[in-house]
Amino acid sequence: MSSTNVRAKVDVGQRETSSLIAASKVKGTNVYNRQNESLGSIYDVMLDKRSGHVTYAVMSFGGFLGIGEKYHPLPWHLLTYNEERGGYIVDLDKHRLEGAPSYAVSQTPDWSTGAYGSSIDKYYGDQPTLR
Repeated sequence: MSSTNVRAKVDVGQRETSSLIAASKVKGTNVYNRQNESLGSIYDVMLDKRSGHVTYAVMSFGGFLGIGEKYHPLPWHLLTYNEERGGYIVDLDKHRLEGAPSYAVSQTPDWSTGAYGSSIDKYYGDQPTLR
């Protein structure tokens, strides 16, 4: 592989525009609530295979040094990027988030049937999306 091709692959992941960002740069981005409290950070994103749109942001929440940490899938449209904070803002308080659908670091939810996604949508009052 030529050095030009290697450089092109690195540049793709580092570039962004006012409306586009590489998924690899979203991972680790902080999430805050409207009260300016840090809720966690983006651990991963779930993409709809057919549309290519991000459906959920999986946020890591709680714990200390990885102990007690949980993953909370949030409907993507609930997050708003805030340039001043350098992170996403979501209109949730910590108490509501603690009762939300989540899973432990050592677990893997079953996304295959759509039931888990529907439970997330129902909790946040969203209309279920096609999966």
